[in-house]
Amino acid sequence: MKKPYKVIFFDLDHTLWDYESNSCETLQELFDSYDLKTSGVIDCKSFQRQFKKVNTELWELYDRGLITNEVIRKERFKQILSHFNIVNEELCEKLSLDYLYACPKKSGLIPFAQETLTYLSDHYAMTVVTNGFEEIQNLKLAAGNLHRYFNFIVTSQKAGAKKPSRQIFEYAMKANNVKPHEVVMIGDNLITDIGGALNASIDTIFFNPEKTEHDVAVKYEISCLSELQNIL
Repeated sequence: MKKPYKVIFFDLDHTLWDYESNSCETLQELFDSYDLKTSGVIDCKSFQRQFKKVNTELWELYDRGLITNEVIRKERFKQILSHFNIVNEELCEKLSLDYLYACPKKSGLIPFAQETLTYLSDHYAMTVVTNGFEEIQNLKLAAGNLHRYFNFIVTSQKAGAKKPSRQIFEYAMKANNVKPHEVVMIGDNLITDIGGALNASIDTIFFNPEKTEHDVAVKYEISCLSELQNIL
């Protein structure tokens, strides 16, 4: 029996908006436009691989509240280029600015995102709950043509708190005028999405396309967004 939720909270990056493919496409463009091979970057695959490594490490620190978003912006390409023995402050700054400008405008979505959202929108109100800045997240939603599905876009900037804090979820619940038992949160991150929802006594659906092993008690777990039609 399907639980009678009234509202679905969705994470954005890695859950609906395909961060990995959009990032790789942007990095390829930067690699070509800045001719990074002549600076010492072996090839674009190495550049993309190092970006993923550094970016993942920095975001994990951010999720734990150990660094700010600004540190990610300043440090990301410094660390990436230093791996290739490149020290160039001006180049790092240009790459950072260009990446932040171009990547959010990419339109790649996680498989079955549009079809699943179309199905769910007939049955539930839906709200995006995301860490990040208003402008950047709204660019991503516009690029993916996702705004039409959501009644509210709750960012950490707007709520004054970021996942996994319960405050951002309480902000989103207040906007929808619902109680915790009337909401389910769908996201790919066990710390921010799942941990944050649990902090706010909200049911969870863990989107785990890589089928990563874990010991977190989630309400449901899926590896493809299409599976949501069997749950909701």
